[in-house]
Amino acid sequence: MRGMHEAPLTALVLSGGGARAAYQVGVLRALAHLRREVKGPRARLDNPFGVICGTSAGAINAAALAAHADRFEAAVEVIAKVWANFSAEQVYRADSLGVIRSGAQWLTMLSLGWALARWRRARPRSLLDNGPLAELLTRLVPLERLPLMLQQRHLHALAVTASSYSSGEHFTFYAAREPVEPWLRSQRVAAPCARITHEHLLASSAIPFVFPAARIEHAGDKGWFGDGSMRNTAPLSPAIHLGAQRLMIIGAGRMHEPQRRQNAESGYPNLAQIAGHALSSIFLDALAVDIERLKRINRTLALLPESALADTPLRPIEALIIAPTQRIDEIASRHLGSLPRPVRALLRGAGVSGEGASARGTALASYLLFEAPFTRELMALGEKDTLDRRDEVMQFFGWDQPVLRGRQPDILLPTGALDVELP
Repeated sequence: MRGMHEAPLTALVLSGGGARAAYQVGVLRALAHLRREVKGPRARLDNPFGVICGTSAGAINAAALAAHADRFEAAVEVIAKVWANFSAEQVYRADSLGVIRSGAQWLTMLSLGWALARWRRARPRSLLDNGPLAELLTRLVPLERLPLMLQQRHLHALAVTASSYSSGEHFTFYAAREPVEPWLRSQRVAAPCARITHEHLLASSAIPFVFPAARIEHAGDKGWFGDGSMRNTAPLSPAIHLGAQRLMIIGAGRMHEPQRRQNAESGYPNLAQIAGHALSSIFLDALAVDIERLKRINRTLALLPESALADTPLRPIEALIIAPTQRIDEIASRHLGSLPRPVRALLRGAGVSGEGASARGTALASYLLFEAPFTRELMALGEKDTLDRRDEVMQFFGWDQPVLRGRQPDILLPTGALDVELP
């Protein structure tokens, strides 16, 4: 049976952020709930997003949705089941031996010097070993289904971004139902792929310094690639180049977060605080800047007469942005104790300490907190933030408001709702 994604062509843009990407899953669950109210049983199969673009951990969520574009609601529930029951051991080696072999050696090189590490022939590639993530991807993301999803018109295109350590360029790897002319911008390369693989996902989600780079073959050459959020100056660009007429953008923090009062007496920042600040700049700032750029272009186009609009290739793009209404750093501070003991010890060595309001370095920890208590709270926040903007979401997608009968069901992670399997 051939399907069709909803029109006009709508793109889902999922940003990066490690464990913070659990928030995206909560937003998607709320969205699936709202569609079901309007469309009934048909909503379980229809795909509202013709274009799906993902970066870093968002690339994994994006690819999982794309691989099951013929059963959108079930795909969301399967992804939610994984995130709601996450443990760090599913993403990286969190046992004592694994941490010693990677993170401890890495910190040793920082503290005792590269010369000593070279003399001992210690060559750790990253703070943590994400070998378990590769195993998880084979179960969660059946990319062998992607060509069929494109062929049967359940999906128009999937795009995954990664950054090349070898060339210094930012790559967008994409697979599309119909040929799309590759675009080339300063330090940004579009690369059509016959097959998007799990290696692309591992590369896109390889947080710098934290996870090792992945090797990808492109145009006959093999290069080392890392997290797609690095050097990603225009994260909305792939969706627009792939033909999207409107964008649903799910952020991983900062855009709507309340400002925290600065504490001038906190002392000199430690390694964890600096690393967390750097990662937040990599994962969050480019998206916020690109959204501002999109809004400026839309305002400018609205001022142009029809004759001038006909002479420009630019077109207005409608966008719906949903981002956390609470500070994720502060949420993470409540869940540091759920991390495995070896990982907590490693993070303490980098400067993560304390709990609650007195915690330090929690921004760094928030990217590594693949533990159910943290991911469930983020998912619940994503659902709440989306349902709080119900009318705006309905208007964006053009869905008619349904007539509710009785009490609206509570969908904040009901116990049995995650017992879903896909064949």
